[in-house]
Amino acid sequence: MSEIITKDNERIKRFFQSIERMLDSIENFTKGYRPTLGGERFLTDKEVSERLKISRRSLQDYRTNGQIPYIQLGGKVLYQESDIQKMLDAGYRDSFKK
Repeated sequence: MSEIITKDNERIKRFFQSIERMLDSIENFTKGYRPTLGGERFLTDKEVSERLKISRRSLQDYRTNGQIPYIQLGGKVLYQESDIQKMLDAGYRDSFKK
């Protein structure tokens, strides 16, 4: 005799749980995605301050003192990700002990 498959069927429940897990994984993967513009990613002051572990006020001081390159469009300030990486690479100091 044929069984009628309903939403309460264990196989159907497992299938939908599997779909939910996949959707969660896709959402987590795409959360930080930023499309590039001319091959370059741009970051906001909030993102840069979080990555550098500094306050947004310190970041503003770096801009004012010319220590960090930035782009200002109207009231919006953006940073090229490659500029931030270059700045970090330039500040890198190797350990004295090897």
